[in-house]
Amino acid sequence: MANPKAAPQRSDWQRNHERLVAAAAALVARDGAQVSLEEIARDAGVGSATLHRHFASRQALLEEVFRDAVERLRRRARELAGGDPRTGLVTWLEELTIAAVNTRGLPASLAAGADVDPHDGDTCHAVMREATVVLVDRALAAAAVRPEVSSDDLLALVEAVAQATEGDPLAALRLLRLALDGIRP
Repeated sequence: MANPKAAPQRSDWQRNHERLVAAAAALVARDGAQVSLEEIARDAGVGSATLHRHFASRQALLEEVFRDAVERLRRRARELAGGDPRTGLVTWLEELTIAAVNTRGLPASLAAGADVDPHDGDTCHAVMREATVVLVDRALAAAAVRPEVSSDDLLALVEAVAQATEGDPLAALRLLRLALDGIRP
């Protein structure tokens, strides 16, 4: 027989989880990815132990905060993979850069995700890397970019530009386009 208290615990767990993610999203948007975990727990109205039961690490919390944005970007990359290889890659890098510039904390999360074990699933970095690999491979096959261009180099470029120009999408696009001139064959 099921425990009648199981459902309230489950809904309480879900409510706390949602409150933690919402508080983290607001604070990361305001203060960046290094916001205090204690402050996130406090804003969510829970203790730090509750936060740590829900999220094993800061990176795990950030992955949850950015999940929807990353999924939108993944879908966009799939759309772009159906068109011209060079245009698709350039458009992808521009849109990824703008998303990173306008989403405070995302560049740090992408960079930190590069160090996460790929067997840990769909991290922000893994999803963005997978999308970039597809587009770079298509551009390489069409000789639309220089043969030494790598997905990892382009992701590092996007992350660096986004971190350097946080909140300034026009500056980000200008710097990215300057760099992309260097990948033409």
